[in-house]
Order: sequence, then C-alpha cells, then structure tokens
Amino acid sequence: MPTTTTQGVTVTVTTNYLPDYSSPAQEHFVFAYRIDIRNDSEFTIKLLRRHWYISDVNTGMREVEGEGVVGRQPVLEPGEGHQYVSGCNLKSGVGKMRGTYLMERVANGEQFRVNIPEFTLMVPFRMN
Repeated sequence: MPTTTTQGVTVTVTTNYLPDYSSPAQEHFVFAYRIDIRNDSEFTIKLLRRHWYISDVNTGMREVEGEGVVGRQPVLEPGEGHQYVSGCNLKSGVGKMRGTYLMERVANGEQFRVNIPEFTLMVPFRMN
C-alpha cells in the first residue's frame, strides 16, 4: 500500500479493480480507491481541497481539482483519522494517480499541502 507522510499527516492508498462496472470491449475500466488520512501532527486540521493527476496509458494526463473529498471537508484532531472511498475510470486499464490535499491548521488558518502518494491502477489480467 503506497503511504506518505507530510507535516505529520499520513496518507495511505488501497485500490481495487471493479470488473462488474467495467466494460473492456468499450475501453472502460473502473477502479475504486480507499484513502486513509491520519493526523499525527499536534494541530487540528481541516481538509479544504484535493488536486489529482491521473495518467492513463492511452489518453495521457488529466487533472481533477475541487473542494473537499466526496462532498466533505473533514476536520481531524491530533491522533484522528478519516477514511473515504472514491473511484476513477480509465480507457486503457493501466494508469497511475497522485496528488495533494490542501489542509488548514484550524487554530491559525495556516494552509499547507499534503502529498498523496503515487499509486498504480491496473486490471489484474494485464499483470501477466
């Protein structure tokens, strides 16, 4: 599981290919990813925004940016974690994702970026 820590905030990613939602004949491959965010800093933090870079072997790079994650802007006290599941579709069945979260220290409004580790999305039958 890819994991990275930035300024005391640890992000871990787990991925799954979803064959029931995919259609390889139509070049449509769907993946779910679970993100675990843990605040091991001494500050209460709020996740404000996300910024993703998604690369697909067939179509190149695309960016996705927006507020929060899956409609939420979680606040994490020191020692707390937040987990969510989202998804991504690819045309090739092989790609990568990486990105950042824009966080804010609640006490003073200071903003900082937390890295999301790069992870691979690959349909199981392409691994052989």
